[in-house]
Amino acid sequence: MELHKRHVHSLSERKGQKRKLDDQLHANRQISPPPPTADERAAILCQASDQVRVLDSTFTWNEADRAAAKRATHTLADLAKNEEVANVIVEGGAIRALVRHLQAPPIGDDDRVQKPLPFEHEVEKGSAFALGLLAVKPEHQQLIVDSGALIHLVDLLKRHKNGLTSRAINSLIRRAADAITNLAHENSSIKTRVRMEGGIPPLVHLLEFADPKVQRAAASALRTLAFKNDENKNQASDFCLKLGIYIRLYMIVECNALPNLILMLRSEDAAIHYEAVGVIGNLVHSSPNIKKEVLLAGALQPVIGLLSSCCSESQREAALLLGQFAATDSDCKVHIVQRGAVQPLIEMLQSPDVQLQEMSAFALGRLAQDTHNQAGLAHNGGLVPLLNLLDSKNGSLQHNAAFALYGLADNEDNVSDFIRVGGVQRLQEGEFIVQATKDCVAKTLKRLEEKIRGRVLKHLLYLMRVSEKGLQRRIALALAHLCSAGDQRGIFIEHHGLELLIGLLGSSGSKQQLDGAVALCKLANKASTLSPVDAAPLSPTPQVYLGEKFVNNATLSDVTFLVEGKRFYAHRICLLASSDAFRAMFDGGYREKDAKDIEIPNIRWEIFELMMRFIYTGSTEITLDIAQDLLRAADQYLLEGLKRLCEYTIAKDISLENVSSMYELSEAFSAISLRHSCILFILEQFDKLSARPGHSLLIQRIIPEIRNYFIKVLMKTNSRNIRL
Repeated sequence: MELHKRHVHSLSERKGQKRKLDDQLHANRQISPPPPTADERAAILCQASDQVRVLDSTFTWNEADRAAAKRATHTLADLAKNEEVANVIVEGGAIRALVRHLQAPPIGDDDRVQKPLPFEHEVEKGSAFALGLLAVKPEHQQLIVDSGALIHLVDLLKRHKNGLTSRAINSLIRRAADAITNLAHENSSIKTRVRMEGGIPPLVHLLEFADPKVQRAAASALRTLAFKNDENKNQASDFCLKLGIYIRLYMIVECNALPNLILMLRSEDAAIHYEAVGVIGNLVHSSPNIKKEVLLAGALQPVIGLLSSCCSESQREAALLLGQFAATDSDCKVHIVQRGAVQPLIEMLQSPDVQLQEMSAFALGRLAQDTHNQAGLAHNGGLVPLLNLLDSKNGSLQHNAAFALYGLADNEDNVSDFIRVGGVQRLQEGEFIVQATKDCVAKTLKRLEEKIRGRVLKHLLYLMRVSEKGLQRRIALALAHLCSAGDQRGIFIEHHGLELLIGLLGSSGSKQQLDGAVALCKLANKASTLSPVDAAPLSPTPQVYLGEKFVNNATLSDVTFLVEGKRFYAHRICLLASSDAFRAMFDGGYREKDAKDIEIPNIRWEIFELMMRFIYTGSTEITLDIAQDLLRAADQYLLEGLKRLCEYTIAKDISLENVSSMYELSEAFSAISLRHSCILFILEQFDKLSARPGHSLLIQRIIPEIRNYFIKVLMKTNSRNIRL
């Protein structure tokens, strides 16, 4: 199952964005004016009402009336540029009056109208402009449509049909297309109304218009109509609504929009190719079948060409569209790469524009899921920029980069490159924002782990032998995390990877030390199923025990110990079988050999009794408060089984505060298991320990024992033969 999921919502604001109706409007709205006061509102309402009255009384071809109507539409448009007062304008009745003036006044038989007609097209243009500005507010869209604006706006798109073109006609058509764009913005019902009123064919026809501004306006309207906005998702069960959407989309295609849109992709005018790629992108996103038609129409190469556009918006749209194309089939992924998309996409990864990075990572992520592309994407330099994007604070960008890396990790030829540039550590140490990205990264590491075998492993071992020290260490670190337990001995003993990790641990850099500690800890966990801290203690040497009832029992006793002035009855046969220390005591040349009473000067009664109980039964209950004293006694009398039980109990109490003293204790009494437990604890808690005083001295002190521990552990593992 594909891991990547498109975040359409994050794109919808840009892809369905309202078209600005005035070149200065966007700049003017950067700082929103404050809402009008009550007095100002009353004044604006009065002014708007005055203009409405002018419009109501000047719907004629009289030159003075036309001039007054033109001024009135301009005044209302100027007021509408301030969204804070748009509601006041609507309250004054502006919509009805403006809609009326979208059409030319009728000419009666008795009317005397001069030629040329006064202010022909100018009043209609002003009305369309003002209505388009009012439509910026969603609550006004339906009011305007219900007032009958659409049929007149669609008629205005056809004003050039009489064969005449002029600057005024071109401007009028552009304002009409702009108004349709804003009316239909994120409003499915109005988009359907535009289709039903016949608005799509004239918009498609205008893509061939000579005036580039008209082309752009028509494309912008088609782009909005082609966008399947989020509200459709909540109404997916409405068959009629879904049918209406697809009819609208296919009508754009059936009206032969694609050839002209593809020609516009090659335009040197950035504004034109931006709108064209936006229309195609929305069509492709809305319907898989249309995606195939777009490809068959020849869109692929000009879209790839837009990756090198000077317009960053067109670059973003082109990258997004290529990502959508790449989801079609494997052949399309390969064709995109063959036609030169990879290098500009990789360059876009390094852009300061976050949206540009996100869209290029999205496209590369789709391309990287094809086995034929994976090695080429890494070879062309895609690996490092994608890894760098994992540090982004943008969750969508981070996920797109992670998904692309997941694809690249599927190719054996890329594994060495991942490790060479530190990719494994970047994946392990990254702070990922969303769970989907965390899951994707985990699966990427799993993929890399599965590739560490055969020729990949041999190549890495070769690099670990001949490369400079920094790369050697990176390889050893990665292999500690990724290699199988069966390869550990070959990698870290026979090919000296262990010395590289220990070298990191002994270095002066805190980050290198931590990396070495984490890798060694991982290595130890893989080498044995259970760590010494958690392992059950080994059983003592098999022997015959007299049993609990003979502990300190005078029956058949042939030796007595004096402990803290009290007698403790024992049996030589049991003691001789328990340890070399007692055998030397009773069979050697010591004075205790024939003594009836033997004084024990340095052990408390409680400790001695527990020790004897272990000798007689093979077990004893050891609590933490007496474990160290019992360890001392067990070491003195060479009771290895009891020592292991004591070490096991003591090891459970190792902490940041006492690990140093615990290690000293293990050295004092040759407590190997406790020493190994201390080593593993130090490696596991290295980051926390590094902030404590004396940490560096402790590490330097135990490095020889760490080496001995890992040699012992790794030599026990079953090893596969790895030959270079």
